[in-house]
Amino acid sequence: MQAQDHGATAEKILLVASKLFAERGYSNASVRDICRETGLSAPVIYYYFGNKKGLFDAVARKQISMTDFVTKLSETLEIEDPKKALMSFMSVYLSSFPEHAFDPGLYLRDSATLDRRSARMVSADLEKIRKIVCVLVERAVDAGDFRRVDVGFASDCLLGMLNRVIFQHIHFSKVSDREAYRGFVADFFFRAMK
Repeated sequence: MQAQDHGATAEKILLVASKLFAERGYSNASVRDICRETGLSAPVIYYYFGNKKGLFDAVARKQISMTDFVTKLSETLEIEDPKKALMSFMSVYLSSFPEHAFDPGLYLRDSATLDRRSARMVSADLEKIRKIVCVLVERAVDAGDFRRVDVGFASDCLLGMLNRVIFQHIHFSKVSDREAYRGFVADFFFRAMK
């Protein structure tokens, strides 16, 4: 039972710290604030995470990781029909994008200094996603569905179109019909690639 309590306490700290760091950034979220929100003392937080930096790093690893999202996107590689695979990729991308991974506070180490470790983590996951798109586009080219093009450029264009709607929502709270947008992007991209 104590192991469950141990895990529950660490999880409670991570949950509260995630919220505060995402809202305020590293510099503006204090251990005292985290203690007040969790009802725990500073020594308990230090026991689990060593110090504030250790807690921030644990939050960043948990929140910024897009591992589950990348895994979902990878499943589209199993679809044999290249166009159906790309359509599935676009649907998963727009419906399951982990927006919490881009909370600005998780990238701000000091007042306006970008936390390089957080940036490297998300950059690595975004590159994995790009590689999936490259494979899907290459398959469509090989199948004769798309003309011969630079697969990397085509993949970047597709991701750029998808990211526009995602980041408009994340940064500017714009709401859009993602399924309609996916249909438009698919039609546009497939016509452009013919």
